[in-house]
Order: sequence, then C-alpha cells, then structure tokens
Amino acid sequence: MPLEKRELGKTREKVPVIGMGTWEIGDTHGEARTLEIKAILRGIELGMGLIDTAEMYGYGNAEKLVRDAIKNIRDEVFIATKVSAEHLHYEDVLKACEASIARLGVRQIDLYMLHWPNNRIPITETMKAMEELVSQGKIRYIGVSNFSVAQTEEARAALPRSEIASNEVRYSITHRSLESELLPFCEKEKISVIAYSPLDTGKLPSSKIPQTLLDKYGMTPAQLMLNWVTYRKSVIAIPKASKIEHIEKNAEALDPRLSPDDYRALSRIFD
Repeated sequence: MPLEKRELGKTREKVPVIGMGTWEIGDTHGEARTLEIKAILRGIELGMGLIDTAEMYGYGNAEKLVRDAIKNIRDEVFIATKVSAEHLHYEDVLKACEASIARLGVRQIDLYMLHWPNNRIPITETMKAMEELVSQGKIRYIGVSNFSVAQTEEARAALPRSEIASNEVRYSITHRSLESELLPFCEKEKISVIAYSPLDTGKLPSSKIPQTLLDKYGMTPAQLMLNWVTYRKSVIAIPKASKIEHIEKNAEALDPRLSPDDYRALSRIFD
C-alpha cells in the first residue's frame, strides 16, 4: 500500500504523511555515513520522500549527507531545510539560503523555514528576504518552526504575497502542549504541523500502551505512536532517519489506521 500523502498547507503540494528527519545525523564518516545514506535511500524507496534538515544540524553536515543521498534522484524528494535564528536579518537570510543550496547540491529548496523566532530582528525584515527568495526561484514555499500562534500570525502578516505553509514543532503522544492553542489554530488556517520528535527522541512509553491495542493493530509501540500523531489531518511526522530497520518499521505504521475510538482511548491514557 503506497504511503499516504497530505497537502502541505494551502500549497496543493502533496507530501508524505511520514517523512525523515536528519537531526543528529550526517556528522559521520566511513561505514556509519554509508549506512545513514542507505537509510535515507530506503526511506525514499518506501515513499517517505519528505526530508527535513537544517543548516545547524551537524554544522551543515546533515545537508551534505542529504546531498550525497539524493544526488541522482532529486525529482523524487521534497527537501525542507531551516535558516538559524541568528541569520534572520535580510542579507543573512539570502546568504544562508545560498549556503544551504550549495550544501544540498540543488537549484531550489522546496520548503524553507525559520528554525526559531528571534525577537531581536523584525519579522518584516526576515519575511521580505523569504519572499525575495521565492521570487528568485531559490525556494518554493515558506514555513516557520517553533513559533507560537501570535508569532505565526505576525509572520503571516509580514508576507504580502505568500502564505505560511507549515509550522514545525515538537509533538508526540507524550508532548501535547500545542493541542490547546497552536494545533487548532493551524487546522483552522490550513497550516501544516510538521511534528518533530514524534517518537519522543526514543523514550517510548511502551508500558503505558495497552497490549490489546498493539495486538489488534499488529504494531510496535513506536508504530502506534506514529499512527496516533498523524491521526489529525493537519499533521505530518518526521521521525529520525538513521537506521534502515527503523525506516522500514515507520513505513508500516499507518496501515491500518487507528479507529476514532482507539485514537481517543490512547489519547486519554496520556492526557
């Protein structure tokens, strides 16, 4: 069964509901690096062609790892990367984007995001640079990361010609603070939520997940967590992509889908 895809924000662009994150990978050499590249390639083969990275991951080495993995299959992947909070002045955004493009070995970035807000730099200045990058064809879509509702609204107001396609934030069955305000806002405004650490950085609460549910769906705790976190239609997940065996398990996490009753039951356990 092909991996489910969802529209990114209001872009009409369909992306895999489970992609691959590259935090804490890429700063490797030799056999370890080869295995990470093989994991990314396996994920693409299984339909997880959304790859999330950032200029700060491994001091740029994560972007270089992505470059080496996708060099012959650029058209098969959707690349998202992020500009660091200290680079949000106008000229710095343009330079950071050029540097990311060079490290990634691409002509254009699909989704370019502000990694964190920076209250010391006017968002109007930053977004003017982001729209300039769109007009130059260097990036296709604009996103933010770790932005509150108020910060997201301010960022949107600073974009006269573009939309905010996504907000990348921490979200898992054990980290649910965005459900009170940010998630409903993003659902209402058609801004995709890209969930990082959807498996809570490997700290799986296995003992709290009922064995009856694991047996019913034939899934591991990690698979059930991915199924749960992507249940809402606005959410896309980007678990880490460092091991082939994890990639293959992630690709099987959505079939079958949790029933509404089981989704609510699992949610209550972790309320």
